[in-house]
Amino acid sequence: MNKMLFRIVVFLMTISLLGIIVVQGYLINASFKNKEEQFKYQVKQVVGNVSKKLQEEETYIFLSRFNKLKDSIGKIPQQSELLKFFYVEKNGITNETIIYSNSIIPEDYSISSSFFDKNNDSTKLKNFVSKRVTEVYNKNSFDNSNLQNQAVPSEKIEKSGRMEILDKVQYEIYFKDIAATRSITQRVSNKQLYNLLVKELDGYGIKTQFEFGIYSNGLATKVKSEKFKYDKKNTYDIPVFTDNDGVSKYQLLVSFPQKKQFLISDLIGIALLAFLFTAIITVAYYTALNQLNKQRHISQIKTDFINNMTHEFKTPIATINLALDAIKNPKIIDDKEKVFRYLQMIKDENKRMHAQVENVLQISKLEKRELDITKEAYNINDIIEDAVEHVSLIVEDRQGIINVNLKADQTNVLLNDVHFTNVLVNILENAIKYSPEAPIIDVTSENIKNFIIIKIKDQGLGISKVSQKKIFDKFYREHTGDIHNVKGHGLGLAYVKRIVDDHHGDVMVESEKGKGSTFIIKLPLIY
Repeated sequence: MNKMLFRIVVFLMTISLLGIIVVQGYLINASFKNKEEQFKYQVKQVVGNVSKKLQEEETYIFLSRFNKLKDSIGKIPQQSELLKFFYVEKNGITNETIIYSNSIIPEDYSISSSFFDKNNDSTKLKNFVSKRVTEVYNKNSFDNSNLQNQAVPSEKIEKSGRMEILDKVQYEIYFKDIAATRSITQRVSNKQLYNLLVKELDGYGIKTQFEFGIYSNGLATKVKSEKFKYDKKNTYDIPVFTDNDGVSKYQLLVSFPQKKQFLISDLIGIALLAFLFTAIITVAYYTALNQLNKQRHISQIKTDFINNMTHEFKTPIATINLALDAIKNPKIIDDKEKVFRYLQMIKDENKRMHAQVENVLQISKLEKRELDITKEAYNINDIIEDAVEHVSLIVEDRQGIINVNLKADQTNVLLNDVHFTNVLVNILENAIKYSPEAPIIDVTSENIKNFIIIKIKDQGLGISKVSQKKIFDKFYREHTGDIHNVKGHGLGLAYVKRIVDDHHGDVMVESEKGKGSTFIIKLPLIY
C-alpha cells in the first residue's frame, strides 16, 4: 500500500470513527432532552391532579359536614316552586294523551354560622328538589280545555328527588367565598400534601426525591417541606384553591433537587452500551491502524533486509568467482601455493555466507521455539573472556583496544555457552562496526543482589532515542535502505534479545547520538 492510499484510508477511518462518536453523543443528548420534556409533562400532570384533589377534598369535607347537619334539623324546610314546565304528547294509535311535567322546588335551610366560622347568627342554604309527574288521559277524558279544568287522568306516575348538580354548584359557590377567609394551614396540612404528591408521582413512575411548598403572593407559607428551596430550573408550580372568579392567591411549588441524576439514571443503560460499543470500535480501529502501520513497517524492513542480504552475498560470490577464474588461469593452475590461497579464499567466503544463512535460520527457530538450548552452570567471566578473544584480532586490525574489568565475585550462571558467547560476540562486533575511528571498548561485570550485570561500552556513533526502542526488533537497522557504510542485516540484536530472554535475563541499551552506546545484560546467579 503506497503512502497516499494509506493516508486516505486512515483519514476515512478516522472521520468515520469521529462521525460515529458524534452521532452517538447527539442521540444520547436528544434522548435526554426527550426524557426531560416527558418528565416536565408528567410533573405538570401530577401538580395539576394534586391541586384538583386538594380542592375536592376540602369541598367534600365541608359538604359532608353540611349534609349531616342538614339531616339533623327536625323542622320542615320552606318550599316554593321555582320552575315548572309541561310537555304534551298524543298517541295517534291509542288516541291517548300523555302529559309530562317537571318542577324545580328549592328548600331553604337555616344553618348556624359557626359551621362556616362566621360571626352572624345564621346562614341560609338551599337544596333543590325535582318533582316529575307523568299523566295519561284516554280519548274520552281529555280535550284541549282539560289542561285548565284539571281532568282526571286514567293513569298518574309521580317521582321526586334531589338535584345533586344544582346542590353542588350552589354549595361550591357559597363555600369558596367562605373558605377564602380561612388561613392556608386550616385548609391543608404538610402530611396531606406530601401523601397526595407521593401517590401521584408513584402513579407516573417518578421515583426521586422531591420538596414542596405553598407560597402566598410570592411569600413562603408554613405549608412546606423542611428542605424546600426554590430552584427555577427544577421547580414546577400551579395555582391551588381558586375562588369563584378563577383567581388564587396560593401557588403550589414542587422541586426536584436530583432531577438531572434521575433523568440520567434512566439513560445510563443506553449510554453505557453506546460507550461500550464505541470503545470496542475505537479499540478495533486503533488495532487495525496499528496493524496496518506495522505491516507497512515490516514491509519496508523486509525490503531493506533483502537489499542488505543481497549486498552481503554479492561480495563473497564475486570473490569466489574471481578466485575460480584465477585458478583456471594456466599461469596460476600450476602454482600450488596460489591455488591453495585462492581455495582458502573460496572456503572463507563460503563459510561467511553459511554463517549468514545460519543466523537467519536460528532466529527463525527461536521465534518458533524450535531451537534446542541446553544450559549448564558456567563461570560467566570465562564466557566473557572467550567472546573478547573472538574479536580481539579484528580490534587489533582496527588499531583499537578492549578494556576488560570483571569485578563480579559471584559468577556462576546457568547458560548455554555457545549461544551466550554468540550474544556477547554480536554486541562486541556491533561496537567495532559502529566505531568510525579506532574502537575503544570497555567490558565490565559486577554483582547487584542476586544478579550479575555485564556492560559493553563503546565510543562509536551512538543510537538515537527513537531507534533505541526498536533495535531489538527483527530486521531493524538504524541505517535503512541500500546504505552499506556499515554491513549487517538487522538480525544480530534480535538474536541477542531472544537468547537473553531464554536465559531469564534482561538486555537494554543506554546511548546518546554521537557519544557511543552501552549495552547492559542482567542475568540471575545460581548458588
